[in-house]
Amino acid sequence: MLTWLKREDLTFPPLEKALHEPNGLLAAGGDLSPQRLVQAYRHGCFPWFEAGQPILWWSPSPRMVLFPSELHVSRSLRMLLRQERYRVTFDQDFTAVIQACAGPRNYTDGTWITTEMQAAYLQLHQQGFAHSVEVWDGDALVGGLYGLAMGQLFFGESMFSRADNASKVGFATLVEHLQQAGFVLIDCQMHTGHLQSLGARAISRAEFAGYLHDHLDKPNTASWHR
Repeated sequence: MLTWLKREDLTFPPLEKALHEPNGLLAAGGDLSPQRLVQAYRHGCFPWFEAGQPILWWSPSPRMVLFPSELHVSRSLRMLLRQERYRVTFDQDFTAVIQACAGPRNYTDGTWITTEMQAAYLQLHQQGFAHSVEVWDGDALVGGLYGLAMGQLFFGESMFSRADNASKVGFATLVEHLQQAGFVLIDCQMHTGHLQSLGARAISRAEFAGYLHDHLDKPNTASWHR
């Protein structure tokens, strides 16, 4: 049975109560305050909904994740990284990245990154939880991604690309940075062929919950000034 959250209620139901169909739907309602969002990620769930819907909270099983040491860099991507065709920065223009991620896609008419979601994650960025990766071709922003860093875990949210392999360059650069800073896992949420090609794989909800328990409160050495 789906749980409905009140705005004043910050308690999420146990993950085992998530629905099997649709996969991982855990709760509805509540708000997108920074406190609730941080608690949601600590609890292993994330918001995903379209304009006109209530806020929907998800914890799918299996969970798509990437272990930094398992990043797959193809020969063509490796060559592109060596050529330094693109310049990669962190936290230089979070607003531009999330707006680009919310832009139209050729496979869908709508977006789940609503204006309300953009404002909420901008608050998380200002509080030091959410971070962006920018990929530049000269002065043009051609790719990027954003997500949350908590303990030794990074929770990826969305990426975009306006040039060949730009998002892959940004992602590969981020993974290398996170690995050097002591991160053990990158949450990719749900399966996509794009992420699988980069080495992401599925683990059970129980295994994912174990990583939350063991690594959310451990320190990392990441610097977001790049």
